[in-house]
Amino acid sequence: MRMKIREIASGLQFPEGPIAMDDGSVVLVEIARGTLTRITPDGKVSVVADLGGGPNGAAIGPDGAVYICNNGGFNYTTESDGCFRPISQANDYSGGRIERVNLNTGKFDRLYDTVEGLGLRGPNDIVFDAHGGFYFSDLGKARHSDMDRGGIYYGTTHGALASVIARPVMTPNGIALSPDGQTLYYAETEGARVWAFDVTGAGQVHKEGWPSPQGARMIAASPGGLYQRFDSMAVDALGNVCVATLMHGGITIISPDGKLQSHVSLPDRFTTNLCFGGPDNRTVFVTLSGSGKLIAIEDWPVPGLTLNYPA
Repeated sequence: MRMKIREIASGLQFPEGPIAMDDGSVVLVEIARGTLTRITPDGKVSVVADLGGGPNGAAIGPDGAVYICNNGGFNYTTESDGCFRPISQANDYSGGRIERVNLNTGKFDRLYDTVEGLGLRGPNDIVFDAHGGFYFSDLGKARHSDMDRGGIYYGTTHGALASVIARPVMTPNGIALSPDGQTLYYAETEGARVWAFDVTGAGQVHKEGWPSPQGARMIAASPGGLYQRFDSMAVDALGNVCVATLMHGGITIISPDGKLQSHVSLPDRFTTNLCFGGPDNRTVFVTLSGSGKLIAIEDWPVPGLTLNYPA
């Protein structure tokens, strides 16, 4: 696929969670900086909110606020080729939580830090459904000699209810809904697999029996082979799942049934997230986290899915 790539900003501190705004700007998180950040089309960078910890996934809710998955923070290293990447739970880890940010004032509050009696460890990505609730993933945290198993959850914007969709789950990362809202997808980082649940109601899914490890059905398994890892995702208007791909560096495009797969290579082994925006939803904004950049890929062949609560 021939692409027109434009660099919008550089010098970002592990950017993730991009949201294309209707004024042409992109709101994203800088995980290592601990901020929600706005980037204008001319590349100007400004802080919207200083959240601390490790703000990770982000989405606009029905009230116009930005809802943040905060993973509590990482320790980082820089590889010999300059790739900046997380390696473990932060020494000053502040706990996982879901936060709500007022875009106009930068003020934020905490909605959840536990679900059904267990503390959140590393909330990662978030998507809103048409009912005004949201699904979110908790990747867990890795330490020197052990790691957590995470989960998939459902929450509401008033903070009074959060429920378990599936738990425990191995390294759940990106999360998205199909165009009709009837399928919930998530990406498993370590196995580079995409899984799906059939949605039966708001915060309700059908679960498969054994041998499914968590009740989901597998759509794709490590299509790129050795060393590949999956990160966050977006869905296009045809229902294809577009997954930011680590190590191979780029975007893996998987059809809803998993039978068709392709890969768009990008110059960063830590290509972590993407969103659609721009004219006709055919611009893909991508976070290249290892090099600290936000780029735009213009004239994407399939327009992106319009979110339930676009910016």
